[in-house]
Amino acid sequence: MPALAGAGTPAREQEVSGTETTEDTLSGGVVDGVEGDEGGVTADAATEGPTGDDTGEGMEEALAEAVPVKGVPGEQVSPVGPVPGKAAEPSAEKKGKKKKAKPGEARSESLGENPDAVDDTPEEELADVRVFGRVYARASADERQKYARSLSIPSARVGVSTSLSNLEAEVTADLADNSLLKDAFVRLSDDSKRFRLYGGQFKSPFLQRTLESSWDLPIQGRGLVEDYLTDVHQLGGRRLGLMGEVRLKGVWGLKVSAGVFEGGEDETGMRLKEDAAARVSIRPFKALTVGMSGYVAEAWDVAKRNAYSADAELRLGGLALAGEAVMGRLPLGPFTAQLLLTHYTLPVGSGQWALQPLAGFEALQLRGDVEGKGHALVGGLNLLLGDRFKAQFQAERALRPGDETAALEYSLQLATRF
Repeated sequence: MPALAGAGTPAREQEVSGTETTEDTLSGGVVDGVEGDEGGVTADAATEGPTGDDTGEGMEEALAEAVPVKGVPGEQVSPVGPVPGKAAEPSAEKKGKKKKAKPGEARSESLGENPDAVDDTPEEELADVRVFGRVYARASADERQKYARSLSIPSARVGVSTSLSNLEAEVTADLADNSLLKDAFVRLSDDSKRFRLYGGQFKSPFLQRTLESSWDLPIQGRGLVEDYLTDVHQLGGRRLGLMGEVRLKGVWGLKVSAGVFEGGEDETGMRLKEDAAARVSIRPFKALTVGMSGYVAEAWDVAKRNAYSADAELRLGGLALAGEAVMGRLPLGPFTAQLLLTHYTLPVGSGQWALQPLAGFEALQLRGDVEGKGHALVGGLNLLLGDRFKAQFQAERALRPGDETAALEYSLQLATRF
């Protein structure tokens, strides 16, 4: 209490009764808890209140000088803690912390690969401008080439996208493809994200295997049915077009997409008339998604090429099972096709690593004047690290269109993305 005594020490009115205390040099000037004259306060003075002109304000000033305020200079600190009703602000570390993606979890920054990516991503994880990319490196040995080793870069994609309140846009290029430009479109939507309008180049709404992101697919490539219908007969795939979309989450997750797209090319390279495509899907419960889609080439002319499909996907924990049935007509005549694919994601330890065994089957039948069959049986094992890296080993025995007999192919693919 030296500061208290110095602030308002009264004149001594009474002498200490009794014998005079003798200062003990070993006690630092304190005898029985009472400081000596050097400290400027006796036991009685310490217990007496201020006298004379001193008031309660002098006591408060003395306490303020005796107890220094800790903290930032000029800032008032509440002695009782935070103000009631005012929530504490999160630390900078918590603000920048993002949820880690589980291995095998569908999580795509590209709208062209996954149109629902923005809808299923929390707003705090979305950036106004996103730059993304991925690279696939593959080594294979095919019985058709007498198991000659082949090294390739099937995909080296880079893109940029932006998301505003009512607009999303994306441009994507593949440096490993002859067709450099992949996606270049703008998507407009209302405030509730129920109604959307696409314009530009993007995937037409046909075949679930085509609409699935190549990163989320457990197999390498998309299989012989998708290759035959999309690449050979130009049914679906990425096209210039205009498409409208309705998404109602409260009605079993109903999603309806329909659009008009640029037609394909004939044998001479001339552009054909416009095509039309549509898809409807629902989610009766969280684990099941069911859909139907159709594609009509030269929709406003005599349609010689068309296809219709029905698909279903079931996810139970780490298990995923997907199936699709397709039928339609090609210049060679009517056709049917079936696709099945299943995989299981098994976490390894408590980290980001996981194993993913897979198995799939495809079949294609031409039923017109020209008859033919194709099939493929595939199995493999993937090693996943979060959603940024995976190593895929795959073995496929397939009879593809144009093959005389079924052949075996082994392949190993390393994939990473940013």
